[in-house]
Formats: sequence, C-alpha cells, structure tokens
Amino acid sequence: MKNRSMLVVEDLYKNFGNLEVLRRINMSVERGEVVCILGPSGGGKSTLLRCINHLEMPTRGRVLIDGEPIGHQQTENGIIRQPTEVLCRMRAQIGMVFQHFNLWPQKSALGNVIEGLTQVKRMPEDEARKVGVELLTKVGLAEKVDQGPSRLSGGQKQRVAIARALAMQPKIMLFDEPTSALDPELIGEVLEVMKVLAAEGMTMVVVTHEVGFAREVGDRIIFIDMGVIVEEGTPEAFLNTPQQERTKKFLSRILY
Repeated sequence: MKNRSMLVVEDLYKNFGNLEVLRRINMSVERGEVVCILGPSGGGKSTLLRCINHLEMPTRGRVLIDGEPIGHQQTENGIIRQPTEVLCRMRAQIGMVFQHFNLWPQKSALGNVIEGLTQVKRMPEDEARKVGVELLTKVGLAEKVDQGPSRLSGGQKQRVAIARALAMQPKIMLFDEPTSALDPELIGEVLEVMKVLAAEGMTMVVVTHEVGFAREVGDRIIFIDMGVIVEEGTPEAFLNTPQQERTKKFLSRILY
C-alpha cells in the first residue's frame, strides 16, 4: 500500500529502571515528510530515535516501518521478540546519523561508507567502492575518498556519516542532533546536504536545535518535554502561534 505511513509509533513507553523516559508516544511520519523534533535536553528526544530503530528496546508499544513491525512480531502464540536476523533486516531500512559521527577511525572515508555494503549486503568490493564514491561525491567529499577521519573536519565527518547511512538505501533517515557537536561555521555544510535529501523526497526525522532548518525544511515540528509530546504542528503554526504554555516558554528562550 503506497498510502500507508512510512513510520508509525503506537503507545510507546521507555523506562530505565524506575525512570520513565518516554510515555504514551503516538506519532506517524508520511512518505517524503520531514519531521523535526524539538525540546529541552533530557526530554527524551534521542531516546525516541533509538527506540524507533530498536537500539533501545521500548518498554511498551510498537513501531512500524512501512507497515512492518520492528522489534516484535505477531505469531500464532502471541507477540514475540523478532529473531536477530529479522531485526537486522528491519534496521537496515533505517538510516541513523548520530551526534558524534561514530566513524571507524582506522578506515578511510570510503571504507566507512562501504562497510555496510560489503559486510551486511555482501556486495562485491569493486561495486561497493563505486557506490561509495558516488555517495561521497553527492555529499561534496569526492576529494576526501581516501582520507581517514583524523584528517577530516567535524562537518566532513558528519557528511561521511550521512553517506554511510545512505549507502544502505534506507526508507527513512533518523538524525540525532547532527550539528550539535560542530563548530558554528561547519553547521551549514551539513544542513545543506540534509536540505538536498529533503528536496529529493527522503523521509526524515530530525532531532535538532536548528530552528531555522526546522522552519525552512520541516513539514511538521513535534515538541517533546519530560517524555511526552506536548505539541505539534506545521513550522509556521508551531513557531508563530504555539498553543501550549510549555511550548511558549521553550520558544521564548531559543528564539529571542
């Protein structure tokens, strides 16, 4: 079904021991939609992304990617945890870009990009290298193919990380504060790559503090605080006419 949502999160909770980090999260993301998640530090934004791709196992609730559940599945005997191979297959459909790049330091930019292609998809190395070079060119790093991470700027490392995620041809991309570890002058180069992906129709969920990006590129903004969705709406409505007092207080601190 082409009209089904690319991402559905249903009644999701996440506890760490007695600490409830996420509570009653319900959201959906349509194909080609860019959803930006805003909120204070410690509000649960990053944990939500990690629950979506099951780097963290939700305490309750379920996540569906393109109509398929990830993490759990229905069987004749009830709901069971997915076998590892099924979970890995589902995760391969979700690109993840982290705040701190998470590149392999011993590998070149190209080596980082093609690792998943050769090890997970079992693509021949010469074919993988061709794909990797194309993707590094796409993110503006054609001249850095053979450079290791230690010789790249923060912005270049993050663009390698984006190319690495794109190599797996994901159905959806998750960005966890992708510019927060960058010097201010390097933020723009990463945001430009993300803008291109959005223009090409990539479905994206972006945890960010970059309100300008959310205003320009986002189709919808979701505000999360203390583990719950407080408010959501179009960028224009959310930023100009917020409805909740908590939202108004948050925006007053970051916009003025």
